[in-house]
Amino acid sequence: MPSDPKRITRALLSVSDKTGLVDFARALAERGIELVSTGGTKRTLEEAGVPVRDVSDVTGFPEMMDGRVKTLHPAVHGGLLGIRANPEHQAAMLAHGIKPIDLLVVNLYPFEATVAAGRSYDDCVENIDIGGPAMIRAAAKNHGDVAVVVDADDYKAVLDDLSAYDGAVTLTLRRRLAQKAYARTAAYDAAISNWLAGEIGEAAPAYRALGGSIAEVMRYGENPHQAAAFYRTPEKRPGVATARQVQGKQLSYNNINDTDAAYEAVAEFAPERTAAVVIVKHANPCGVAEGASLREAYEKALRCDPVSAFGGIVAMNRPLDAEAARAMVEIFTEVIIAPDASEEAIAIVAAKKNLRLLLAGGLPDPRQPGLALRTVAGGFLAQGRDNAVVDDMDLKVVTKRAPTERELSDMRFAFRVAKHVKSNAIVYAKDGATVGIGAGQMSRVDSSRIAAWKAAEAARAAGLPESLAKGSVVASDAFFPFADGLLAAAEAGATAVIQPGGSMRDEEVIRAADEAGLAMVFTGHRHFRH
Repeated sequence: MPSDPKRITRALLSVSDKTGLVDFARALAERGIELVSTGGTKRTLEEAGVPVRDVSDVTGFPEMMDGRVKTLHPAVHGGLLGIRANPEHQAAMLAHGIKPIDLLVVNLYPFEATVAAGRSYDDCVENIDIGGPAMIRAAAKNHGDVAVVVDADDYKAVLDDLSAYDGAVTLTLRRRLAQKAYARTAAYDAAISNWLAGEIGEAAPAYRALGGSIAEVMRYGENPHQAAAFYRTPEKRPGVATARQVQGKQLSYNNINDTDAAYEAVAEFAPERTAAVVIVKHANPCGVAEGASLREAYEKALRCDPVSAFGGIVAMNRPLDAEAARAMVEIFTEVIIAPDASEEAIAIVAAKKNLRLLLAGGLPDPRQPGLALRTVAGGFLAQGRDNAVVDDMDLKVVTKRAPTERELSDMRFAFRVAKHVKSNAIVYAKDGATVGIGAGQMSRVDSSRIAAWKAAEAARAAGLPESLAKGSVVASDAFFPFADGLLAAAEAGATAVIQPGGSMRDEEVIRAADEAGLAMVFTGHRHFRH
């Protein structure tokens, strides 16, 4: 027999989400458990024929102030907080006619859903639950005597305990439920405080709360010895967290990280303007391209680095069609993510049973503000999402030669990609496709040389006589601190450069560009991604 099972004789139910409520409450009532409830929950139970008392009968006060005050009463909180084995507590309960509440079932006003629906400020405030969190915290604190349920998924666990232990709930389950209860109220308060911070324009609040709900427990993290789980936050941003997995194995930690990187990158390309495909390996793009069709874009992206693309992630900005699907399943790919897919495309991907196909239902907005987080020892860094978009930037020509229209188009393309490449980032592009990418090097000139080498390797793989970088443009995510990185790009065959500018040696770099006959523009915006 587990230690310290506690018999349930009286339960208070007050829920916003009534999923599974009637069946659960009926099962409790059939065990002779007295049910007490509030407002809409009570009406739902009465309509289903489940015997229930109104909380007003317990408190002696009616619900008031539009339901804002109904459970904030000693008869409720004393029943939750009173320690059954404490003589002083028992004497107080007896003296004031307070009956114990052994089971609390509460889920909270739908604040997060109200915010996500874009409702007014006043509506959001009205959906901030007060009595619910107060009762949850009280019951969770007194979990030595009280079981608290905040999630309908736990109804079965409670009923299983009641069946197995003659109407009692074990301490093991009560502790697990208490932990979940505190986590839920913490996430709820986090959603409220972060929403308020946004409403008042507070970018750096004195306290930053974080909260999320479990999406799934992962087999492991980046490496097999690391435990990991995936959580969803209240932010409704199309991507991995919103996607429907049509088929394939469970996503791994690295799959989710890489797929997010790919989908955020492809969202830089407006689907009404062009089809676009991004191939990502280890969180870095290894091929990006635009095209008249997804298939064309995919084939151009694959040409950039076919070796790295093996076992990679493919993201696109339009619904997956059959023609593109046939091309994508020709090599081993871990994940395909798209806003949607045709039935024919889904059937084609289904032939690769381990290939994960995710349909996100939309594209994230690259201009949308948001919060980006990174942990450090003893704390975390919080910053705004990099929502700068090259189409909104005032490009300044700084060289004697101005870029041609073709060069300018490729420059904007390359800078979109550079935003999503780990720093130091160098991206060569030509005709709406990457032809060489250098990522994550300690030296910008090394990134430039690696990107040039990649372009030469891609040409050899395609059977072409000269490097794909010949006649390309080059984008740098940050300024060139010295002319050597720019000159390496010129040696590789680039004809034009786009970079943020802002170096102490800008004049030296501009002179080098002029001497090499390059066109160069400054964006005034840096895109570091460490």
